[in-house]
Amino acid sequence: MKSKSFYIILFFTCLITQNIFSQEDEELKITTEEVVVKKKKEKKSRPYEPLAPARAAFYSAILPGLGQAYSGKYWKIPIVYAALGTGIYFYIDNNNNYNRFRDAYKLRLAGLPINDAQIENFSNDRLIDLQRRFRREQELSLLVTVGLYVLNIVDANVTAHLQQYNVSEDLSLKPKVNFNNLDAKPSFGLSLNYSF
Repeated sequence: MKSKSFYIILFFTCLITQNIFSQEDEELKITTEEVVVKKKKEKKSRPYEPLAPARAAFYSAILPGLGQAYSGKYWKIPIVYAALGTGIYFYIDNNNNYNRFRDAYKLRLAGLPINDAQIENFSNDRLIDLQRRFRREQELSLLVTVGLYVLNIVDANVTAHLQQYNVSEDLSLKPKVNFNNLDAKPSFGLSLNYSF
């Protein structure tokens, strides 16, 4: 009898120790999976650089588009140059028109003939009004160009700042549409998920 009870005790002891060791392995497996997930998250996110936004803004102030290149947003560079080039084009065009009408008005006041056939028939008041109009549009185009230059700097700063913002699946807001089984009408809702 003693040998039979010894074997039964030995058998249950082996079963118990097997369960204990298997739980430790599962816990160890879970922790290694968590480590792998954490390493993947660390690889995706860049280290935080507090001066990156200021550096991108400085680069963009020195040469428009350079801050966007620093941030890695190369597709924005042609947009920056197109915007600034358009503003500069309108400034030069309005400046040329202003100078054209001003020179014609000065020639008329001096009693000299005006070489431009289109402007010969204009009155003095019309020449003065056109000078004022093109001067105002010239100043406006200069103001718009300076505003676009400042917007270029702000865009580089904001882009560099937002690249450091950690966006993960831990916090998500997802819209959901559920269909009611009773009347087959959709019911709308929002789901806010936050994982610790």
